[in-house]
Amino acid sequence: MAQKGVQLDRETFSCSICLDLLKDPVTIPCGHSYCMNCIKTHWDEEDQGEIHSCPQCRQTFTPRPVLVKNTMLAVLVEELKKTGPQAAPADHCYAGPEDVACDVCTGRKLKAVKSCLVCLVSYCEKHLQPHYEAAPLKKHKLVEPSKKLQENICSRHDEVMKMFCRTDQQCICYLCSMDEHKGHDTVSAAAERTERQRELQLSRQNIQQRIQDREKDVMLLQQEVEAINGSADKAMEHSEKIFTQLIRLMEKRSSDVKEQIRSQQETEVSGVKELQEKLGQEITELKRKDAELKQLSHTEDHTQFLHNYPSLSPLSQSTDSSSINIRPLRYFEDVTAAVSELRDKLQDILRETWTNISLTVTEVDVLLSQPEPKTRAGFLKYSKEITLDPNTAQKWLFISEGNRKATLLYEQLPYSSHPDRFTSLSQVLSRESLTGRCYWEVEWRGGVDVAVAYKNISRAGGLHESRFGFNDNSWALNCNENCFTFLHNNINTPVSGPQSSRVGVYLDHRAGILSFYSISETITFLHRVQTTFTQPLHAGFLLPEYGDSSGNFRSTTAELCKLNKSWRNNFSKTASDCSC
Repeated sequence: MAQKGVQLDRETFSCSICLDLLKDPVTIPCGHSYCMNCIKTHWDEEDQGEIHSCPQCRQTFTPRPVLVKNTMLAVLVEELKKTGPQAAPADHCYAGPEDVACDVCTGRKLKAVKSCLVCLVSYCEKHLQPHYEAAPLKKHKLVEPSKKLQENICSRHDEVMKMFCRTDQQCICYLCSMDEHKGHDTVSAAAERTERQRELQLSRQNIQQRIQDREKDVMLLQQEVEAINGSADKAMEHSEKIFTQLIRLMEKRSSDVKEQIRSQQETEVSGVKELQEKLGQEITELKRKDAELKQLSHTEDHTQFLHNYPSLSPLSQSTDSSSINIRPLRYFEDVTAAVSELRDKLQDILRETWTNISLTVTEVDVLLSQPEPKTRAGFLKYSKEITLDPNTAQKWLFISEGNRKATLLYEQLPYSSHPDRFTSLSQVLSRESLTGRCYWEVEWRGGVDVAVAYKNISRAGGLHESRFGFNDNSWALNCNENCFTFLHNNINTPVSGPQSSRVGVYLDHRAGILSFYSISETITFLHRVQTTFTQPLHAGFLLPEYGDSSGNFRSTTAELCKLNKSWRNNFSKTASDCSC
């Protein structure tokens, strides 16, 4: 333990330039201490004009500080030299296979405590004493024990390599600088070390900065994990409540239907039993009357027969049997059919809604959004089946092809009134809401505005409220036979690109990216929007009216294409793999 304490003191009072005990110690303004000659040499070799810096902390000083010997440090260093290294118990100081052995010891060698870069010899504590006592040896450079001392010897000249050739980037001896390295850019090893030390310090600063940046990133990711977990727990809790409410609602409706069926059953059965009892009474009366008539018919005395016949009571009015309508086994079957129809509708709604819920869950992104695809095959990975909602179609639009195609007919169709229907503009929205990453393609003829919009866009307002691209609730690419134009918030942006009858649309809702592409034999970028979407989007069409000079209107159509996600080949297969 005493040895370890002395070693710690030696490191504390060592110069960071020569790595030896301080000689004529001086303390510069930043507080670091050096040998007077070491710091003078360092500043003499600096090529920074009047600016001088500390080799350790890199603080700069202008003008060059005046160096004054630190007498207190000098006294402490002298006291440390007098103590010298203490002998350690022999049992703990013998060199093992992994230790650096003393080169002077004979027989069983002790561990080396220092290596001398001048002698190129490693010493144990005992054999190191002369380096602390002999004045010439005190100037030698002592370092931690090293097995690589011979690497400091020039193999050609057997001299210590104290120089560095910057041309060949290798350590050399003085004779080498006069021989094969003559004319090269050579400096002292100490000077090169100082330069490399500066680079090393800059590298460390860069590394430490990167560590700080990465630690911040880790903290942000941890916060993201906590946010994800909290959001997921909250979503599960809310979903469970909603599904519980739906289950209770279905149970309530089931109970109501059962109660109505039982009530109607009792009413119908009561009516039937009442009629049944009435008929039974009539049968009894008829049987009694029949018995009287039978008895009278058997009377042999003609006079008596004629006397009794008028006294017979008349028959009561018979029950109208035509009011009894027997329907073979079809009493409450209509109720069953109505409930079955409700089940089928709920299944359709749940199937469609579940698809949207599932896609929404699987498309939750935590880290940075994936880069936009570069090929059509990449876009097709995100292709989405989209259909038009007939309840939103303006009455001049004919919806066909499984609700994928819209045609402008220039005559009103007998659509029912619906709050979602566009009334003034020939527009239509998709049934499906769009979130996450989606891709779809539109085949058009005559002219179309290919758009996306929030569901709350006005349906009956004026041009600026309801037309796609004329407000902040919608974005549209106007396509006609001459050019493309992008519209948003009533701002028109010309778009250059090859004309084609098919347009691709890519949406990354979370990243706020909306891109349009011209699709032909190749896929060509047209326009990109970078924004923040605050609601789910719906795909949409606006089919404008086109007329010629004779007043004849031109037919315009737009259709959502069916896309094959397994498409992987080049664009020559577009027609067969992506059909409308």
